[in-house]
Amino acid sequence: MRRIGIDVGGTNTDAVLLDGDTVIFAVKRPTTLDVTSGILDALKALRADPTGRGPVDSVVIGTTHFINAVVQRKHLMKVAAIRIGMPVSASLPPFCDWPKDLAERVHGETFMLEGGHDYDGRPIMPFDTAGMRSAARKIRDLGLRSVAVSSIFSPLDPSCEVAAREILQEICPDVAVTMSHDLGRIGLLERENAALLNAVLHDLAVETVAAFRKAIAESGIDAPLFLTQNDGTVMQAETAIAFPVMSFASGATNSMRGAAHLSGRDDAMVVDVGGTTSDIGQLRHGFPREANAVVEVGGVRTLFRMPDLLSIGLGGGSHVDAVSAKVGPLSVGYRLTEDALVFGGTQLTATDIAVAAGLLDIGDRSRTASISKQLIAAALADARRLLEENIDRMKTEAADAPLVAVGGGAFLVPEQLAGVSEIIRVPFGDCANAVGAAIARVSGEADQVFRELSRDDAIAAALQIAEAKAIAAGADPASLKTIEVEDMPIAYLPGNSLRVRVRVAGALASVAAKQVA
Repeated sequence: MRRIGIDVGGTNTDAVLLDGDTVIFAVKRPTTLDVTSGILDALKALRADPTGRGPVDSVVIGTTHFINAVVQRKHLMKVAAIRIGMPVSASLPPFCDWPKDLAERVHGETFMLEGGHDYDGRPIMPFDTAGMRSAARKIRDLGLRSVAVSSIFSPLDPSCEVAAREILQEICPDVAVTMSHDLGRIGLLERENAALLNAVLHDLAVETVAAFRKAIAESGIDAPLFLTQNDGTVMQAETAIAFPVMSFASGATNSMRGAAHLSGRDDAMVVDVGGTTSDIGQLRHGFPREANAVVEVGGVRTLFRMPDLLSIGLGGGSHVDAVSAKVGPLSVGYRLTEDALVFGGTQLTATDIAVAAGLLDIGDRSRTASISKQLIAAALADARRLLEENIDRMKTEAADAPLVAVGGGAFLVPEQLAGVSEIIRVPFGDCANAVGAAIARVSGEADQVFRELSRDDAIAAALQIAEAKAIAAGADPASLKTIEVEDMPIAYLPGNSLRVRVRVAGALASVAAKQVA
């Protein structure tokens, strides 16, 4: 398969073309304010080269559009929140733990209705369908166009959320409905927050995917569009419109997946050094280790499938204090080519130190002549200290581990680090994020409680559910691979209850194979 991978970063938009597993061409273009123009520029440069012409099977894009909208409080919709679980849960209504400015911007109306289920699957109260119909009519009258529905323990039994959606589709058919069980795991407030964030991004998701499709069409490419997800896998464009929150952390995840592909290592530490920050994570079976704790997005607590990453203020544009030789956390960011000494600026940066030390050959090296050898050594030592301390924090065992260094600022990673068995540098490492997007696979996940089954039978049942979801999302059945299996006995439930979470991933089924099927 010939695939194009695109990653839209804060400074650059990277695009790569893969033929099978081989990178045959890569381009880097400045990210534009409207983003779409930057993608179009990158695609035109890719197609202008002889190797970039010809048919393409898929285009995969990683974007920070949606998380930026939440963080910057821009392009967000007013939404209605429907909580099903009364009479319990009344003391903590929807939006109760949101930052005040964000809640005021997006809160349209809240409805709290009887219904929901207990931890053992028994109904708390019968679902208040009359109250739901009244809420739907009010939503229609208020002109709200996006709704988030959450019900207590809906991952175990989503029937109340499904019934609420059916009523909304009957009374106000143009409303976009997000059901919390489609997004989160067990944990009401965090799952509800995920659904609410998804609902406020609906219009932006529609506009963004349409803009991506337009850029691809204008480049003369006839191929399906996919967007990368937080866990390093892909979703179809239609799914991205329905669930934009699934791509919140796709940028850093793409870099880690790209590092795994380019290095051939499925289990290793990875550091992605950019212009402002370095992201440190761990690969397991070729995918980033997932965070099991609550993840905050724009100040909102969620339980997304997010990679377990540590970001530190170390990058190519990091300020260097000429007195203390401390590196970062401040950075010149996208102004590196204007502010750094080697480019005629006045700010001493990590890039200037690297040029002075002979690690890098860009800009005018003569402008670094005034930097003393002592300052160079001290600044590089501080960068080493930051890397060693934080890589050690992300390791799960005391033994030395291999480290894959990628990103445009990977020159800051020395050839030896404490706690690291070897430093692995790869071709196209500065475009690892776009490579990660191009090779992204399709995933499926099951997270359910099973009763009256042996452990092996429960895991097998969960695996079957996860595989069915992956195939429905576009995966090649023959390529499916189990990525993660977790099981937890639930002692307080009868019937040998076991909560099982299984995640599988597989390659995108080729266009030709789908047409034959």
